[in-house]
Amino acid sequence: MRNPLKPISISLSPNTQADDVKLAFSLLFRPKLWLLGNAVNELERGFREYLGVKHAYSFNSGRSALVAILDALGLEKGSQVLLQAFTCNAAVNPIRWAELEPVFVDCDRNYNLSAADLKKKITEKSRAVMVQHTFGLPADIDEIKKICDDNNLILIEDCAHSLGAEYKNKKVGTFGRAAFFSFGRDKIISCVYGGMAVTNSEALARKLAAYQKNCGDPGRAWTLQQLLHPVLMNWLILPTYSIFGRYLLVLLQWLHVLSKAIHQKEKRGLKPDYFPKCLPNALAILAANQIKKIDEFWRHRQSVAKYYSNELKGSEFVLPVVLSDRKDARLRFAVRNKNAAKIIKFSWRKNLLIGDWYRTPVDPSDTRPEAVGYKKGTCPNAEEFAGKMINLPTHININGRSAKKIVTSIKNANKHRRNRK
Repeated sequence: MRNPLKPISISLSPNTQADDVKLAFSLLFRPKLWLLGNAVNELERGFREYLGVKHAYSFNSGRSALVAILDALGLEKGSQVLLQAFTCNAAVNPIRWAELEPVFVDCDRNYNLSAADLKKKITEKSRAVMVQHTFGLPADIDEIKKICDDNNLILIEDCAHSLGAEYKNKKVGTFGRAAFFSFGRDKIISCVYGGMAVTNSEALARKLAAYQKNCGDPGRAWTLQQLLHPVLMNWLILPTYSIFGRYLLVLLQWLHVLSKAIHQKEKRGLKPDYFPKCLPNALAILAANQIKKIDEFWRHRQSVAKYYSNELKGSEFVLPVVLSDRKDARLRFAVRNKNAAKIIKFSWRKNLLIGDWYRTPVDPSDTRPEAVGYKKGTCPNAEEFAGKMINLPTHININGRSAKKIVTSIKNANKHRRNRK
């Protein structure tokens, strides 16, 4: 029987199952494995085989992997990297940390980079394009790649949302010069913090290997902080969330017992001192346990997404467009509604913690636009979508009953708002 105090959530370590939590708990008592061991090499080898790439290098986050890629590319300072708005500051900050200029491109109807707007934003200083597969929905790679080839631009894939997704029967992350993935706490596979940089370029691989070797590990205290996350979240915070668990989470984050997904410094464009670093051995063990289950995760996400599609079809919720030449990863099932903020608030009061990626063109909403180089009005689609977004969970811990409860809640909330007008 489900614990009524435990929320139905889209985040807060959603992927973790009993075996993941027990593994993290056991690692707490094996400190020799926290930084040293063979898990990193085994994870990188397994990732290369799964993705079908020649080279893969792990780091302690997706942004660390992007920092490594930008360093390896050796772009001249002040060069422009084009990326879409409707993204997270974690995708933008590494560009600025590398003393490069982010140029924001508007998004299309599936929340991915607009090829039409990309053409308009290219200048003589443009050197690279970073394409994000938002929510696990693959972008229009053929068109974007053609634009890059025609303008001698380097293509980088942001696959933080999209591990396992495919475009025309080929996995995303294999189309550009390089790609990076995230193993953050609410991604396709999760080890609280983690990421991977991949490439098929021998020259780039040599530079990535050198960068990984020299960037060092994040230390034992930081590693312990991440190992505690799935244990405390699943055994203490979530089971008591409706009473005191939510306050305990805030307290433990304030005390730095648990980490936050995004540091306050990043909202001001600054770099925390634990980026960029290598992936600790202990977190590689957690990631390796998750990647073994990736096909199971994918089938489950597809099933839940199909249920949402069927139940919300023809309603006032705008659904993502399903394209026959793409296999979606469905990290989150994103819909739009003009009453999004009130629907989310209504659901949260019922202990249904649905998501709001992205409330602003560069999220989180308290990110300073000037700190990440975004100017209001430059990406009107992204700005319009940001005020209407609702994300529904698809992760392995969402069962049929939970999905039904979520759909009923958002429909009732929307109906309530409409009837009050």
